[in-house]
Amino acid sequence: MTSPRTLAPVVFEQYTLSNGLTVILHPDDSTPVAAVVVMYSVGSKDERSGKTGLAHLFEHLMFKGSANVADGEHFRLLQELGANVNGTTSEDRTNYYEVVPPTALELALYLEGDRMGHLLDALSQEKLDNQRDVVKNERRQHYDNQPYGTAHERIKAALFPAGHPYSWPVIGSMDDLTSATLQDVHEFFRAYYAPNNACLAIAGRFRPDEVRGWIERYFGSIPPGTRPPMQRPDQFAVASTLRIVHAEQVQLPRLYLAWPSAPMHTHDDALLDLLTTILSAGKSSRLHNSLLHDQAIAQSVTAYQQGDQLAGMAGIQATARPGIRLSTLEASIRNEITRILQDGVTQHELEGALNYTETHLVCRRSAALNTANGLATCHALLDHAGAMNEELSRFNDITAEAVQNAARLFAGPCVALSIVPTGHDNLAADGAA
Repeated sequence: MTSPRTLAPVVFEQYTLSNGLTVILHPDDSTPVAAVVVMYSVGSKDERSGKTGLAHLFEHLMFKGSANVADGEHFRLLQELGANVNGTTSEDRTNYYEVVPPTALELALYLEGDRMGHLLDALSQEKLDNQRDVVKNERRQHYDNQPYGTAHERIKAALFPAGHPYSWPVIGSMDDLTSATLQDVHEFFRAYYAPNNACLAIAGRFRPDEVRGWIERYFGSIPPGTRPPMQRPDQFAVASTLRIVHAEQVQLPRLYLAWPSAPMHTHDDALLDLLTTILSAGKSSRLHNSLLHDQAIAQSVTAYQQGDQLAGMAGIQATARPGIRLSTLEASIRNEITRILQDGVTQHELEGALNYTETHLVCRRSAALNTANGLATCHALLDHAGAMNEELSRFNDITAEAVQNAARLFAGPCVALSIVPTGHDNLAADGAA
């Protein structure tokens, strides 16, 4: 067993406005900036089949003007002052952020409050059509016309049962984007973009008393909404390995192995984080040593644990060297898993994985934006902003034997996707070396 590890706690104040908006404040004069994060508890998981892509589409529409802010002014007003402004969408949440000089903090709050309360006043069919085309072009560039670009989408569709909130891509399908109506986006906004479904987190240099007044001024009068209940899908398992072969214009074949796993911030999530670190983080990791160095059969390899709010997905991805069949890669990967199950992981490997994890978590706190986003994420997805202060301690008391036992997941059935060069289906993994 390793020695307990802790990080200095992030001290914050949390309160709730009368309309349900959660506010989290973390003043920190050691940084010259203030970071604002408005996080809505809505992501692609809150969509439904036939209506996908709306959460990500709103990431774009939210910058197209509101009742008192013209199209493009949100970016212009803040970027002229040197601010960093953007938004991101995931399966579970959508966030919008501004990193600003302290003198621009009130402006950032005004802009966020205006679009939370008054976006629909300025949302027209023309803006919808324009941003729909932008998103469709984004899909073409980063997914459909990108080598291996649809791999994650194919894996999720195969791994999660039909209709599961994680079974479709965050960006949505082309058909659903095409069919989205102005009424659809108005209804989506009213359902999810309400103060009682949002969290406002501010970290950095500011005066809390002054900021509390601004927050009340710009957000306090926005009426709450009625959020639809979150889908709570049943647990599921993969009964037998599902093999998928997809040919496209790529130079080298790539293998994806994926298993249903643990949701975020659970004990099994932590175990799988450490296991996948031991497998593929750094040149001394097991899969890197075996596939890239000793056998020289792979160009790259990575293992990961993605714990989301409702479920998780663990995976191993490897790109073959020229002339190597993916069955050869799969056999070598499975041999490494068998070695762990038979011989375990060493205390040295466990300590290394814990050091890697601690370094990663420290780096995540190194900027005001990361702190604000971390607090907002923990509130939105775990209903506990203080969970940010438990991120490292949840790895305490984990033993090498527990990590060894976690490897049983990778010995079970999975989704095995082979992406091969067009005309070379013979390079796909078929379960035999």
